[in-house]
Amino acid sequence: MLLAGRAGFDAGTVDVAEGNEAVAVWDPPTSEVDQAEVEAGWIAHFQTYCDPARLGDIFAWSEQFGSFHPTEPHWYLGGIGVLPEHQGRGHGSVLLRVGLERCDRDGLPAYLEASNSRNRPLYERHGFEVIGEIQAADSPSVWPMLRPAGGGR
Repeated sequence: MLLAGRAGFDAGTVDVAEGNEAVAVWDPPTSEVDQAEVEAGWIAHFQTYCDPARLGDIFAWSEQFGSFHPTEPHWYLGGIGVLPEHQGRGHGSVLLRVGLERCDRDGLPAYLEASNSRNRPLYERHGFEVIGEIQAADSPSVWPMLRPAGGGR
């Protein structure tokens, strides 16, 4: 989450539940993140922690993300997490509502990449739609999801 949400930390768009049991990191539409720097960070991460024989598959997988990421101004949910002992109590929904209200005030869409199929229904309840699937070789699937400005209302 730290690599994905760096602009959110820099821009102050980190939403934290009152008891610190959940956090959501949003990259703003005006983010000045240096994509080359972010990509270099991911490459270094992959080279350090992944099997060198799998790097080709990993890079093929990671290259697919750019084909789905919106090019128009949008809010990007870089990461959302709830402490395991607090999951299922609505903390994620509260943080999503807070972030999506911000998107709606700005009249902008929201984008995320769901890496856990169990979370897709949560995002769908909040107006996100799956716009593709990212998968290479035997990698886990990731589902890019987009919520139109105003939630599609």
